[in-house]
Amino acid sequence: MGSSSRFHLYAVIIFLACLDLRGGCCGRILRADKLRKAALFVFGDSLYDAGNNNYINTTTDFQANFWPYGESFFKHPTGRFSNGRLIPDFIAEYAKLPLIPAYLKPGEHQFEYGANFASGGAGALDETHPGLVINLKTQLSYFKNVEKMLRQKLGTKDTKQLLHNAVYLFSIGGNDYLSPIGSNSSIYYSFSQAEYVEMVIGNLTTVIKEIYKDGGRKFGFVGSIPYGYLPAIRLLIPRNTSGESIEEVTNLAKLHSKALAKTLQKLQAQLKGFKYSNFHFYSSFMERIDNPSNYGFKEGKVACCGSGRLRGVYSCGGKRGVKNYQLCNNASEYFFFDSYHATEMAYQQFAELMWSGTPNITGPHNLKSLFESSGFCLG
Repeated sequence: MGSSSRFHLYAVIIFLACLDLRGGCCGRILRADKLRKAALFVFGDSLYDAGNNNYINTTTDFQANFWPYGESFFKHPTGRFSNGRLIPDFIAEYAKLPLIPAYLKPGEHQFEYGANFASGGAGALDETHPGLVINLKTQLSYFKNVEKMLRQKLGTKDTKQLLHNAVYLFSIGGNDYLSPIGSNSSIYYSFSQAEYVEMVIGNLTTVIKEIYKDGGRKFGFVGSIPYGYLPAIRLLIPRNTSGESIEEVTNLAKLHSKALAKTLQKLQAQLKGFKYSNFHFYSSFMERIDNPSNYGFKEGKVACCGSGRLRGVYSCGGKRGVKNYQLCNNASEYFFFDSYHATEMAYQQFAELMWSGTPNITGPHNLKSLFESSGFCLG
């Protein structure tokens, strides 16, 4: 065999080896110690809660561990506030990771691939649903516990590298803005909207900096959704006596998104190596409410599960005080699954935008580029 033929044979062998190891070839061969996937740590609220609230002393308002939640994908309730998977579940799949477990779920969790600390109803402020949810400060303490466990198992050096390579996903703030509606909350009405948003962003910033001190460098965020257009809020606002309007509630979402964007830009300038992905959630959410057929939905305003007008009464499952509720035949035809939360199909679409969206949708980096920036070939 001539030298040229041998060269081509070796090239084919190398290419096939790359395909076999990576499920696709990224144009380079990585060292064996780079083949471990980056971990994913998840913080937030019901958009991300994989079942932590199943294991705390709370009310059914903040739980989804009963039918029909989970009915489309898992075929049983897992505690996820949807008919199936949530955004972090899809992100884990795209990153070729296993489903990231709820931190409080009993079992032998290794946490080498990450952990999910999110809690339905949680906020950045301690005053948001106190005693009923796992607030952001407590979620940070759980992360610190995981860090200690990893150090004991992997050693300081490998844990430091794992935390450096990891991606940290956040969805927080919505409950801080929704919980005061109709409640005459003293903390909310003691400040201007701008001041209140500043407190929420300030608490989030503190947590980000703590994770950065522990080695975290890559962060993913979602902006606020148009709260005033959730079926439950559309139903509630005309009846409350506090004077809120859909426009006022939705303005909080816009203020939060703007403040978050500015804060992330500042952190990028202040913190060496800090990289982030910020998903423009508001516009993507509204597009599907206003033009559902463009995204494969038949209904963009009425929830699949609930009761009353728009099925806006938060009665899905019949465990929250109102026993009677209606359930649609095909959840994938609906944008909203219950009065507050979207369907699995909607979450998958959002996850795809977060994963590979262009900078005008998810910027300045998308999540795929954050994972790959640590040398993890995702093909």
